[in-house]
Amino acid sequence: MTAKEKLEVIVRALDMKRGENIQVLEISDLTILADYFVIVNGTSNTHVKTLADETEFRLGEKGVEPLRTEGYQSASWIVLDYGDIVVHVFMKDARSLYQLENLWADGTAVDITSYLTKE
Repeated sequence: MTAKEKLEVIVRALDMKRGENIQVLEISDLTILADYFVIVNGTSNTHVKTLADETEFRLGEKGVEPLRTEGYQSASWIVLDYGDIVVHVFMKDARSLYQLENLWADGTAVDITSYLTKE
């Protein structure tokens, strides 16, 4: 499965579960950590866990499992590492605190509008 195909599955899963302010940054020219960061926030600890669980479930259906996960205990920031894509699921306050979009501002924003449902 290509990175673009994984991105589509991830964004659709997050959107389906009402993830807020979904952002995708291409960072392949900046680091060897990953090619893309997906950043999203939830409205509660339960919502954050639901967003992470849905992402894992939808990619798992395609045979893609995370290399590692972190943060399920606190559920204020859950990280799902798929190697080429790292998904950051935040509580709104934690997202504001860490400001990954600013830290990785040299990355390229990816247009995900075609993956989002129209409301």
